[in-house]
Amino acid sequence: MRSCIINLWIVVALFVPVLLSLRSRRGETQIQTTPSSSSAASFSDSSSFSVKLANTFQFNQRIRDGSNLEYDFYKDTCPQAEGIVRSALTRIYFDHRDVAPALLRLFFHDCFIQGCDASLLLDENDGNSNSSVEKQAVPNQTLRGFDKIDLIKEEVEQACPGVVSCADIVSLAARDSVLLAGGPFYPVLTGRRDNHQSFFEEATAQIPRPDDNVTRTLHLFNLRGFNARETVSLLGGHNIGKIGCDFILQRLYNFQDTRQPDPSIPPDFLRQMRLNCPNNSNTNTNKDEFMTSKPMSSDVQSKSGMSYMQALSTSVSSGSTFDTHYYQSLLRGRGLLFADQQLMAEDKTAKLVSAYASDDGSTFRMDFARVMLKMSNLDVLTGLQGQVRLNCSRPVTS
Repeated sequence: MRSCIINLWIVVALFVPVLLSLRSRRGETQIQTTPSSSSAASFSDSSSFSVKLANTFQFNQRIRDGSNLEYDFYKDTCPQAEGIVRSALTRIYFDHRDVAPALLRLFFHDCFIQGCDASLLLDENDGNSNSSVEKQAVPNQTLRGFDKIDLIKEEVEQACPGVVSCADIVSLAARDSVLLAGGPFYPVLTGRRDNHQSFFEEATAQIPRPDDNVTRTLHLFNLRGFNARETVSLLGGHNIGKIGCDFILQRLYNFQDTRQPDPSIPPDFLRQMRLNCPNNSNTNTNKDEFMTSKPMSSDVQSKSGMSYMQALSTSVSSGSTFDTHYYQSLLRGRGLLFADQQLMAEDKTAKLVSAYASDDGSTFRMDFARVMLKMSNLDVLTGLQGQVRLNCSRPVTS
């Protein structure tokens, strides 16, 4: 009887936000798929209704070449795979809360360059240890969480040797990280294969930068099939974790090589940011070396930086960690990064920011779940197109 009551509440939590979003559309025209999201933050809930949730998502028949992915791909070959990823990550999370934004960022950097193929994890390129790899590219040098993926992979390998790809582990770990951080649950299709190549040049040139204007940001996402609404909702992932001072200092002390702060920053917010990120380093550092990394850094080595929870005025209630405070901050001109605040510089993105900031977060959470599902299917390798690495940092060369 108790389980029936729990399941009933899950169904209510699952479908009420959907009905509300259909009744009241915000920003752009609603994407014509029927999404679902859950505010549940416990894996005990998510595991019991993940199949039901998967059925309520109307998966695109083909998102690039992701059509060969399946729900519960390992049900016969390694049925415990997703449970192992979930339990291992949960243990890690309660010791290292910053692992959630770290793995979300790692997932994004992998998928954004040549798709979700775990090429970012490689220490050598196609067996050539002398060739540069993605993790060496400047935008990726502040990434964290590689060791955590290795730990999870080791546990999976002990249960099912040579079966589960590193690409699937990264995608599953990102989804579970979002849930642990208070975000929505979304189904992850599996069956990805790992790439034996790494893409250093592409990562260097194509990862969005903290100092990008809105035109370039939208262009980079559009090249990968994401419209303006999807781009703005995906950037809402910045509301968890801390953005390191390295991503902010140029804007505070040497904006566009003027030796002055960004004039668009409100004076009171500039003082707050400078208190958190004092000018203790050389802000004349080469701009390309200093500011090419994607934000949402969760550097466990550094305590300096700010979160979007801190960016909001103390008079504004920001609710839980995974809500609308990112968008509320942008509305008040308190974006931590130039690229984030630039979403207010164009009418269509500004309207989306306003729409996401104007309700209880249900619209954002549903859109974020949908776009994360789409991102996880981006340009994947399946079947004979790739390999299953035994060690995530080394390709299979035999």
